[in-house]
Amino acid sequence: MASLTPGTWTLDVAHSEIGMTVRHAGISKVRAVFTDADATLTVAEGGASAVEAAVKVGSFDSKNADRDAHVRGEDFLDVETHPELTFVARDFTPAGEEFEVTGDLTIRGESRPVTFDVEFGGQAVDPFGATRAGFSASAVISRKDFGLTWNATLEAGGVLVGDKVTIDLEAAFVLDQGE
Repeated sequence: MASLTPGTWTLDVAHSEIGMTVRHAGISKVRAVFTDADATLTVAEGGASAVEAAVKVGSFDSKNADRDAHVRGEDFLDVETHPELTFVARDFTPAGEEFEVTGDLTIRGESRPVTFDVEFGGQAVDPFGATRAGFSASAVISRKDFGLTWNATLEAGGVLVGDKVTIDLEAAFVLDQGE
């Protein structure tokens, strides 16, 4: 990542995906995305120095309207009271083109430290003259750590919604013009 141009980079949400996966009924996984987010990556000479992101929880989309309404509601994300989840990075641990980013993730007003394993995909200038950089990142969180405790017991035992949530990011950033 040392090859990343210093400056301020803005998330290109049209070329990014903010996804999550959780076990459902103990036998399958449900995947969803958030389609609206803002993020800024500030790069100082010698490497990344700051990342701040805000995801609009009302943009949660699992391709099932009833489930989406439930997850956006008070039992889970409570979009009326907490319209965004945020991440603010505070530590970067590089290891070549892969590194860890640790920061504070806030969901429903609960903040916890989370570490993402990140792969730097590279930097390029597109045909329109914009300088772009790509990253893949992943982390696993306990939803209960963030007050997301709603569940239902299954007749055969177990629970409807798993505790572990995998967050997967495919993030494209664009260097702000004039940088």
